[in-house]
Amino acid sequence: MEINSVQNERVKLWDKLKQKKYRDETGRFVVQEKHLILEALQAQLLETLIIRKGVKNEFPLEAIEVSDPVMKKLSSNVSLNDYIAICRKSDKKPDKKEMVIVLERVQDPGNLGTIIRTAYSLGYDAVYLSNDCCDEYNEKCLQSTQGAIFHLPVIRESMPDIVRELRKDGLTLIATCLREASMLRETAVPDKYALIFGNEGRGLTEETIEASDLRVKIEMDRFESLNVAAAAAICAYQFRYGRK
Repeated sequence: MEINSVQNERVKLWDKLKQKKYRDETGRFVVQEKHLILEALQAQLLETLIIRKGVKNEFPLEAIEVSDPVMKKLSSNVSLNDYIAICRKSDKKPDKKEMVIVLERVQDPGNLGTIIRTAYSLGYDAVYLSNDCCDEYNEKCLQSTQGAIFHLPVIRESMPDIVRELRKDGLTLIATCLREASMLRETAVPDKYALIFGNEGRGLTEETIEASDLRVKIEMDRFESLNVAAAAAICAYQFRYGRK
């Protein structure tokens, strides 16, 4: 199949997926990097493969060929993409809940994507997002996950619901904050736990801190705080491999 016109109805629908509103309505999103397309294919979430005319199809499925103007309309990259994929959002649930990361009000998609990538790399079971976190299917977030989002359950709920669910499942809730907190290296690691990280500038809400079972902070010599993605990586590694 070929599509040559930017006025084609399918092209118009695909183009709308650049907006969160339409990603939410359709449960679909756009992937623009070859390695991410391969990850989506492996996870069986790829629905439609779109290839620029004249480019060899290197994927094991049929593709729709499109003209350069169509590919330019669909692309967000400065250079013209050779491939674009339309994917389904994952509804993957965690097989178990022993180590999870919880994010409250995280707004930077690069931070969010990096934390999802870190969680997957270190073997965490899921990442939970409060409803006021940025969109995990934002293009910058997708790129930052390096494909981890296709394999790791990422669950979005209200923060009170997340707290209730994880507590019901027997996890110890560990808030990262500066006030009345134990040092990270001195904190014993529970059998089942949720590491909770907050907004880049404001940290966790008081409600979430009060609802937690433990509070921890990272030992530092100079600045008091770190970028949330860096803090999450340090804490996640320490809790995963530095068990006391």
